[in-house]
Amino acid sequence: MEPIHVLVVDDNPDDAVLILRQLTRAGLPVSHVRADNAAGVAEALADRRPDVVISDYNMPGFRAEEALELVRACDEDIPVILVSGQVGDETAAALMRAGVRDFVLKDRLTRLAPAVLRELRESADRRQRRNAEAALRDSEERFRLLAEHAEDIIFRYRLLPEPAMEYLSPAVEAVTGHAPERFYADPDLIFRLVEPEDRPLLEQSWRSGQPGTVTVRWQRGTGDVAWTEQRAVAITEPDGRVVAVEGILRDTTERVVAERGRDQLAQQLRQAERLESLGQLAGGIAHDFNNLLAVIAGYADMLAEELPPDHPGRADVAGITQAAARGGALTRQLLIFSRLEPSQPEVLDLNALVADVQRLLSRTLGEDIEVTAVLDPELPPVMMDRSKLEQVLVNAVMNSRAAMPSGGYLTIATAVGTDRSAVLTITDTGCGMPPEVMARAFEPFFTTKGRDQGTGLGLATAYGAVTEAGGTIELESSPGDGTTVRVTLPASTEPLPPPSSSPAAPAPGGGERILVVEDEEAVRDIVTRILRKAGYEVHAAPDPERALKMCVHGDLVVDALLTDVIMPGMSGTQLAAEMRQHRPDLPVLFMSGYTSGPAPGGQELPADAPLLRKPFETDTLLRELRKVLTSHGNALSQ
Repeated sequence: MEPIHVLVVDDNPDDAVLILRQLTRAGLPVSHVRADNAAGVAEALADRRPDVVISDYNMPGFRAEEALELVRACDEDIPVILVSGQVGDETAAALMRAGVRDFVLKDRLTRLAPAVLRELRESADRRQRRNAEAALRDSEERFRLLAEHAEDIIFRYRLLPEPAMEYLSPAVEAVTGHAPERFYADPDLIFRLVEPEDRPLLEQSWRSGQPGTVTVRWQRGTGDVAWTEQRAVAITEPDGRVVAVEGILRDTTERVVAERGRDQLAQQLRQAERLESLGQLAGGIAHDFNNLLAVIAGYADMLAEELPPDHPGRADVAGITQAAARGGALTRQLLIFSRLEPSQPEVLDLNALVADVQRLLSRTLGEDIEVTAVLDPELPPVMMDRSKLEQVLVNAVMNSRAAMPSGGYLTIATAVGTDRSAVLTITDTGCGMPPEVMARAFEPFFTTKGRDQGTGLGLATAYGAVTEAGGTIELESSPGDGTTVRVTLPASTEPLPPPSSSPAAPAPGGGERILVVEDEEAVRDIVTRILRKAGYEVHAAPDPERALKMCVHGDLVVDALLTDVIMPGMSGTQLAAEMRQHRPDLPVLFMSGYTSGPAPGGQELPADAPLLRKPFETDTLLRELRKVLTSHGNALSQ
């Protein structure tokens, strides 16, 4: 037990000793200080708070009442016990009212220790009670502030002895348009504001004594509907009677609206995952297929050069070339759809592009389809990849042709949009589409055409290309009324470039040493044959490791490197970087079925690197190779 610190107020030191001795005899550890006047009492109180004050009643020039006032001014919790001779009843009553806790006669000091212990306990109880009351007040104040600033509606609804709204937080006004005071004055208002279909649910919840969790709709002050979720508990008496319900009402309007669209969002997510998988598959197919097409196109070009102009086999070779070109267009659609084909946007004259495509498709459409072009001369230029925009137009026109097997009218029009955008419309008089077909028209591989008549990539590719360019593509159609494809593209902020001249025929090789690195043997062989026939000295390697052995670790010195980009192990970009460690000015020409994102090994193909896309024509290969040989400065970005 900690020592009890006692302030003894007595002018007689002997009496003070008797008091302390009595406490010690009772087994109480004591520390003390004695004072016999106001100044001494004040000093003792200031120096250390006593646990108890034991005071004589009457001292020369100082009375117990004065000591009591000083003690109460310091701390009302300090018990004061009066030890004195005989005191009159009226005096005793007055001192008790003033705050004295007990009287002990000097000739009965055996009562002192029990009185001290009792008063210490009661003093501790009083402090604890006051602390609890203060904590309760603080808690209530915090709750009030929390409730008044909470977004949820906090409520307490009394059921007995009569229904009444006892508390409602200010958040109710945001949901119902009424302040809490309205509900205090009208207990039934809370029910009248609930939607009629939900009103019995709330009433039953509150009045049954099992409120739980319910969802109800409220009539907002703005006229629309708010959804709330109630979480409440019943307040019961010891006899089990439910006297009140209290809890929260949470505004869940936004969540409910979101949940209503959950199925649609889930469907979109499933579609996105499916498209991602298809995109990965498309990229792999396109890469491998382009390698095959490069071989086919290369051999077809070589055959065409060997045959005389009037040879009947030239038509067969032309058919092979056209098939390779169609295959290349298909793989390009796959790459555009899967976004593995890097865009090369440029400023385009949409009217001129429409005219070019119209001439290109005139024979394909046939005589049964009458084509009309209505071009707005004020149309602004647009910024988009030319081949992708051509593909958008061609795909739409081909769909229109399929919708008019017996012929019809096709109108290709351009116009200036309300926001100075460029609008392209392709309108046919074909069979049109029902709503369920329109809803899936932009899905990859979805087609209504027969087997071997369509891939289902046309509109999906168009959608991807247009949105990538910052535009929109829309369909307007109904069964029997034809279809309109509307493409809107933002106007370019740059002017049209001056017209360019036709490319010159590629110059023949002059014995330059070319290192061809390609892991596909068929592609490597045809490229080697084309270059040798054109006058180049060709050295071929099946992989980058063999190429490094030949040039870096061997004696071979070459004038240019022609390399595939994506190969097992080391990539073409890594090979070029390694070789340029020894030959910084080495000209490099890359070739690939597609290039997007990091190549194997983590290196990306620089945007300004010379790139030959597979499949390529012989003239294109020779022209691009001559270009890098001439420039000698196509530095590879690090």
